[in-house]
Amino acid sequence: MPVLTYREAIRAALSEEIERDPNVVIMGEEVAQFNGAYKVTEGMLEKYGPKRIVDTPISEAGFIGMGIGASMLGIRPVMELMFWSFYSVAFDQIVNNAANVRYMSGGQIACPIVIRGPANGGTNVGATHSHTVENILAHHPGLKVVVPSNAADAKALMKTAIRDNDPVMFLENTILYGEKGEVPEGDITLPFGRAAIARTGKDLTIVTYGRCVLHSLAAAETLRASKGFDIEIIDLRTIRPLDVDTILRSVAKTHRLLIVEEQRPYCSIGSHIAAIVQEEAFDELDAPILRVGTIDAPSIYSPPVEKQQIPNVDRVIAGILRLL
Repeated sequence: MPVLTYREAIRAALSEEIERDPNVVIMGEEVAQFNGAYKVTEGMLEKYGPKRIVDTPISEAGFIGMGIGASMLGIRPVMELMFWSFYSVAFDQIVNNAANVRYMSGGQIACPIVIRGPANGGTNVGATHSHTVENILAHHPGLKVVVPSNAADAKALMKTAIRDNDPVMFLENTILYGEKGEVPEGDITLPFGRAAIARTGKDLTIVTYGRCVLHSLAAAETLRASKGFDIEIIDLRTIRPLDVDTILRSVAKTHRLLIVEEQRPYCSIGSHIAAIVQEEAFDELDAPILRVGTIDAPSIYSPPVEKQQIPNVDRVIAGILRLL
């Protein structure tokens, strides 16, 4: 099984889908001649040409709107945002048009668009370039929201996203781009709405996704070695649809829940999950639900301070110890 970086895995998915389907096209800021702001599309212009790999003006409202219109006419565009922070200037196009066109047309018009790019803090680029917007996107019926934590999932979920007939918001983490992992060969996809058990355990459940999966795994191993704690970790993989059944089964087994996310606590994904578990599995809980997230302030530019603002291994360990 080949070992690829997260970046290479996404590129492999894009390449395979371009070769499989003549309607797939990549568009976005600097995706072609510059090989992508984070080099995800490196070499693809030379291989597939300017009709399949298309540089757009730096106008998210314009090119996201163009991609949505193209998708309604049968093209399957994959649109790259340099940062998901810039989605807000295309808010109307994404959440008012793409999310609602199937419903508003009575099912007659699909919108098979993928919008992808980095959404994370931790890279010291300040408050205007560090948003995690999965909660805002997932709030809108009609949008599917994907946040993979590893290379294998990133490839498989990207292929699923491109083939989906609804708009898929694909959120990546720039710090994960260089992370390596084994990636199955062949035409491998993953269904949306099916979480992974990243680690089995019996003492406590951590529900997490994206880069926070890595922090959670490291914290669990540290506490297994030092205290013998047996921590179960659920990697959500997709935020909408959400695999509620896997969460509830794990809580019924461990009776404790820690939610780890890079979201700020106010109206976060973790808030939603905590409400579901309280409503559906209250009697299974032996302790309050706790959350570890980003400290509620604009993203801090200072590298040492931002490391403490977003979740890290030490903060996850502290959360586990509060529950155990």
